Amino acid sequence: MQIQIHTGHNIEGHEALANQVSDVVAESLSRFSDSITHVDVHLSDENSDKKGGDDDMRCMIEARLKGRQPIAVTDQAATLDEAVDGAADKLTRLIDSTLGRLHHQENHRTDPPLSSSINSH
Repeated sequence: MQIQIHTGHNIEGHEALANQVSDVVAESLSRFSDSITHVDVHLSDENSDKKGGDDDMRCMIEARLKGRQPIAVTDQAATLDEAVDGAADKLTRLIDSTLGRLHHQENHRTDPPLSSSINSH
């Protein structure tokens, strides 16, 4: 699973921040690592020009699942750490429910067996 970190122009994207965010995301998504090919994390400060304000740090995480369309979540919080944690939690729940639905559909097909449609003529 490849993880890329992108920062807005008002976020200091130093290596320590990138490593920390990457570690949090990798740990949160570790149980899905066989299903995820790529993860993009975008960090930004929504109110950087206004100085202050609640919940202005934003984290958007997009994950690409094998054979599926990308899925994305966003979280806003007072700090980057809180925003990253919130988005990682949301993405974990979304992937869990997405893969759970796929697994359920594969095991509980509702279409009739082929033999019944042949015998009806």
